[in-house]
Amino acid sequence: MGSLPGTDIAEAITVVLGEFPDLPHLPELPDRGPGAEIIGRGAGLLVDMPVELYAARWRLAARPGRDLRRTLDLMERDLDTLTERADGYSGVFKIQVTGPWTLAAGVELPLGGRVLRDLGACRDLTASLAEGVAAHVAEVAARLPQARILLQVDEPSLPAVLAGDIPTESGLGRLPAIEASVAGQALKEVIDAAGVPVVAHCCAPGAPIGLFREVGATAVSVDLELVRTADTATWDVLGEVLDAGMGLFAGAIPTTGQIRPEAARQAAERTTELWRQLGLPIERLAQQVVLTPACGLATVTPQQARAALTACREGARRLFPE
Repeated sequence: MGSLPGTDIAEAITVVLGEFPDLPHLPELPDRGPGAEIIGRGAGLLVDMPVELYAARWRLAARPGRDLRRTLDLMERDLDTLTERADGYSGVFKIQVTGPWTLAAGVELPLGGRVLRDLGACRDLTASLAEGVAAHVAEVAARLPQARILLQVDEPSLPAVLAGDIPTESGLGRLPAIEASVAGQALKEVIDAAGVPVVAHCCAPGAPIGLFREVGATAVSVDLELVRTADTATWDVLGEVLDAGMGLFAGAIPTTGQIRPEAARQAAERTTELWRQLGLPIERLAQQVVLTPACGLATVTPQQARAALTACREGARRLFPE
């Protein structure tokens, strides 16, 4: 869904372009350390809101420093390599950014405590992120002038934010739940600022699929196994949004353990079964579904990551035979 193992961005981009020629993405390589992982990379997009590392945690800072410079250098290196390796690419190209609520749950205030505990700070962070995301989309579009940019907004922490399940700094309590209307307003601000189609990605249990549709996401990206074992209400909402034409990035390839030879076939079968159980016309499957790994691949070996990407491609061929 974005992240891959290793530290060589040139190799990662080459792998992605080779395995996913019809829908490549800009890889994220968390193994490179702070500034390359989901929170640091997302915080690097904030405009006029610098961050720094303190006790191995990202927090808002008074002025830009070494940690932020390293984060920005990593992104610049990634974009330079992308420009070189993907020169002339003319299809859909996906980039990923951290959503405002996952960022608010992962970045701390200058005096301690998560940004999430201060709604005013959350609003400031959202506005800053929206401006940064718009600039990032424009930068990638300028470097790949023939491509059509697709933005993925990663919100793995959003279900916990909505449920009031984010721990306090001490770990002894929980921060108050954020109302769905407030969460949706922030998401919509970022999506609207991007100005391109958006895939809302959440691989955690309880992904707010209906909320993602309400705020203008073009598609929703979820772990298919979590959906298959979810309650009836989740199935009803998923059926409604798909029936209305929303796209589904179906996380059908496992991201733990060995990728077995039958993974592609099983992914295609599970996705088709889900589609039929939702009562949707089978002829629309090819128009609305993309097969993906269940979540990021940063924690697996390079061999497992490549096998997962290959399984996605082969599973898609089974879903959509020529």
